[in-house]
Amino acid sequence: MSAYKDTKQGTWYVSFRYIDWTGKKTQKLKRGFKTKKEALNYEKEFIRKTAADMKMEMNSFIQVYFEDKKNELKENSIRNKQHMMNKHIVPYFGTRKMNEITPAEII
Repeated sequence: MSAYKDTKQGTWYVSFRYIDWTGKKTQKLKRGFKTKKEALNYEKEFIRKTAADMKMEMNSFIQVYFEDKKNELKENSIRNKQHMMNKHIVPYFGTRKMNEITPAEII
């Protein structure tokens, strides 16, 4: 767990590696924290959410996705994605566990 000070911006950021749901090692960089503690808390929370196994329901996964992306996407993009998810994904897969959904069902 490492937090770094961005001297130009006067903010803190975290940079860390984690293993995503596909088993691939990925690096994450998140900037703009006011304090070192905020940056470290973000890293802990991100890893905790990412570590959740594929037995979570699709609804839970969608919530985690939007929570993670809320600072990366514009408000209109989030609204469009939420609408598409609620209209096309949630009715079919909402209460199903992620590991029960097969590629054939998606196609």
